[in-house]
Amino acid sequence: MAGHSKWANIQHRKGRQDAKRGKLFTRLIREITVAARIGGGDSDTNPRLRLAMDKASEANMPKDTVQRAIARGAGGLEGAHYEEIRYEGYGIAGAAIIVDCMTDNRTRTVAEVRHAFSKFGGNLGTDGSVAFQFRHCGQILFAPGTSEEKVIEVALDSGADDVIRGDDDSIEVVCEPGLFEPLRRALDKAGLKSEIAAIVMKPDNEIALEGDDAEKMQKLLDALEGLDDVQEVYTNASMGET
Repeated sequence: MAGHSKWANIQHRKGRQDAKRGKLFTRLIREITVAARIGGGDSDTNPRLRLAMDKASEANMPKDTVQRAIARGAGGLEGAHYEEIRYEGYGIAGAAIIVDCMTDNRTRTVAEVRHAFSKFGGNLGTDGSVAFQFRHCGQILFAPGTSEEKVIEVALDSGADDVIRGDDDSIEVVCEPGLFEPLRRALDKAGLKSEIAAIVMKPDNEIALEGDDAEKMQKLLDALEGLDDVQEVYTNASMGET
């Protein structure tokens, strides 16, 4: 259950995303609204909504803002109708990129995504062009120093597919999306506090980029993540500090 180091890379990317997301509330509101529309407004029976609400709480979003988003999604309030769209493409050195969006205007969104790819050295691909290189799964990451033995015991008993120790002693737990919420609760109950927990598109293999290639790739990712309609960006590029 050993694996390569990814703690620094994930933390680095998360830090860059958080630092520039003055529009974090907007993205969270969209996710809450869509989650409530698809699965209903009860977080006890809607895992996606529960996860979105947890993220909103971590971001200190006011509770009344959260409730309005839930009501809007569940049909209680009028507002823009957002739909989910996924774009796939290639970055520097052929690195794969997945861009998940929520939009009320497909034409605007695809134009902005295509422009970002073109401007920063990438190429927008077709549906399915890179998705096969990723796995849709739950990912729970623990900081270096966390007890691997305890994580393994709780995680595997709760249905996790794998527990991976990085070279830096970080611990990654991987599971099927449907088991993410009960697994996270079991780990929390056991006193194992994760640093990052989300349902993601996890690359099967990573491509290490360094120097100019890493810098160019980071600029492309920053441009995509900066678009108003973009919710998440996934890549199989590993860059560390740039």
